[in-house]
Amino acid sequence: MRSVVEAKAWESGDTPWLARDLLGCYLVLRRPDGSLRAARITETEAYHGPEDLACHASRGRTARTAVMFGPAGRWYVYLCYGVHEMLNLVTGPEGWPAAVLIRGVEGLSGPGRVTRAFGIGRALNGLPAGPGSGLWIERDEADEPVLPHEVLAGPRVGVDYAGPDWASRPWRFRWMRHWMAPGNRISASALPPSVEAAFRTGAGGSRPASRRTPPRAT
Repeated sequence: MRSVVEAKAWESGDTPWLARDLLGCYLVLRRPDGSLRAARITETEAYHGPEDLACHASRGRTARTAVMFGPAGRWYVYLCYGVHEMLNLVTGPEGWPAAVLIRGVEGLSGPGRVTRAFGIGRALNGLPAGPGSGLWIERDEADEPVLPHEVLAGPRVGVDYAGPDWASRPWRFRWMRHWMAPGNRISASALPPSVEAAFRTGAGGSRPASRRTPPRAT
């Protein structure tokens, strides 16, 4: 049985670990008619504080990034290239800006496709990730687990501007069992040999080292 993960449970000083732990959780939307849409999260990216030059907060606190400096467990939604709404979950302790970008869910690959399919827009920016806002995260302990060898970690997308160090950090996480290329389900047999090997062995795809306990549902 799925249960809501409270917004405050997402506070962490280890954003890459938390981005990995979000894989397999459910993104749940309440539609205007009261019905629910839910899909398991299959791809995320971590943006880890003001020193991360790929993170919006590296440019300081602005009107757009102010929500990142607030409490964890709130949505940060912004417009990219004037076209795509991008959904992020704020994770840093208050005053320390960090967030996880939701890049994919079951059946949808790409952050713009996720927000478009779910009808997510900037009206959610700054609101808590909970039923009160109409968009939240759930976890089901009885679900199939996300096994370490099924997670592929690699560089984030479109962040070359951050320089070679930050652009190469393996802070993009994909659950390869469910990850979708645009319009096509990816299976291990369809992957390039180097990626298939990572999928099979877990090379580069294990959980970031941490002793933290994952956020639990209530």
